[in-house]
Amino acid sequence: MISLLLMLKIAQLFIIMIIGYIITKLKIVKGDDSLVMSKISLYVLLPAGIINAFNTEFTNSIKLGLLLAFLASIIIHIIFYVIDYFLKKTSKVSCVARASVMYSNAANLIIPIVSYVLGEEWVIYSCAYLSVQVIFLWTHAISMFKKEKEKNYLKIFTNPNIISIFIGLLMMLFNIKLPSLINDVAVSLSGMLGPVSMFITGMLFAKSNLKSVFVNKKVYIITFMRMIAWPLIVLVVFKILLTVVDIENAQKVLLITFLSSMTPTASTITQFAQIHNSDVDLAVSINIVTTVFCILTMPLLVSLYMM
Repeated sequence: MISLLLMLKIAQLFIIMIIGYIITKLKIVKGDDSLVMSKISLYVLLPAGIINAFNTEFTNSIKLGLLLAFLASIIIHIIFYVIDYFLKKTSKVSCVARASVMYSNAANLIIPIVSYVLGEEWVIYSCAYLSVQVIFLWTHAISMFKKEKEKNYLKIFTNPNIISIFIGLLMMLFNIKLPSLINDVAVSLSGMLGPVSMFITGMLFAKSNLKSVFVNKKVYIITFMRMIAWPLIVLVVFKILLTVVDIENAQKVLLITFLSSMTPTASTITQFAQIHNSDVDLAVSINIVTTVFCILTMPLLVSLYMM
């Protein structure tokens, strides 16, 4: 049942991507307009989504579940970081390829997926993976795209996404709830994350050479690593974790973290490549192909996890 609901939600988002592709091809909008939308997604919608995820009543059960989700997310990102470090040292893999393998599209997809598949009450656990990934994205991933002299870590930690994490943690520690009006705004903005992200991908797809997207062997190697190899590593780690943790709803909490790790390549990587002028065509190709494949791989991986 979970696998079927997951497939339906991914199909919905994929259709939104196709709509973005069509209206760009029809010249209703320009492909270059996606740059403005990318910035809105990165600096407005994503921070709102993070804060909204923290806007809940924190019971002891939820806090324990969040701690487990944070621990699992940190372990996974450290493992990915170590693998990426050796890839960097032992091969000439481009920054776009490395980042595309390491970073999933959890920020844009996991909230609508969890809400649809498991229910609104489970969305809170997705914020753990989102928080950890956002920190890695705005420190490790963005440093891949910037020249050494351009790196400014003070600027990184004053990024709206990092600030939103700290606000969310304060909300959790002091059990602060957003005022009704602000909460409604955050809910509205966070609800736009998935659709806008897929819309941007469709617009960028329309700018790309369709043949080059599906005949590039490199894209399929990266897709295999992102959609199959990486999630299988996570699956093994989580199966081990489940044998040693004794927390209420541990299996479902880790399922949400697992879902976060197996989504397609992060749209943020495409947006980084676009903003920093770094092989946008490859980034878009990877994003599109991983999105196509996830309709099959995500339900199958969830079925393996539930066995």
